[in-house]
Amino acid sequence: MLHTLLRARALLNFPTPLLADCGRLCGAACCAPQANGTVSGMLLYPGEAELYADVAWARMLPTDWRVGGEATPLLVCAGRCPRADRPLACRLFPLAPRMGDGPPVARLDPQAGAVCPLAPSGVGGLAPGFVRAAQDAFALLWTHPAHRDFLIALAGELDALEALNPFAR
Repeated sequence: MLHTLLRARALLNFPTPLLADCGRLCGAACCAPQANGTVSGMLLYPGEAELYADVAWARMLPTDWRVGGEATPLLVCAGRCPRADRPLACRLFPLAPRMGDGPPVARLDPQAGAVCPLAPSGVGGLAPGFVRAAQDAFALLWTHPAHRDFLIALAGELDALEALNPFAR
């Protein structure tokens, strides 16, 4: 499981949503703590928590979200991290999985509209190499049962969020 996860993360080491550092466009809004004090972070994919057990730049918080009986932790950082150590969800943002027939396809995360200035452009406004890398990562993750279950559950949660907000499409 960890080997598959590390390979998926490696696919997204360098491609970014824009051909330049998109964090400079928005002041790294997806990395910054929320102004109202609400804790935000990224869900860790199966097997990823062990990579963050002892890092000084982030902490893991428990969530009620469970996939296959396992609780999914949330990684919360203070707005800065070693770029090479970003969790997979950060590497994929603002993309997320959408289920179809077979491996998921990349779609805009319905939560991205709240923080990402790229969201109004949709997937078509993102660098094609980044979208391809996300698709490849989803296809790779699909080959492992724990990751497949996670992708299915995550896509279902995001579908429910999207249904609540028709402007998220």
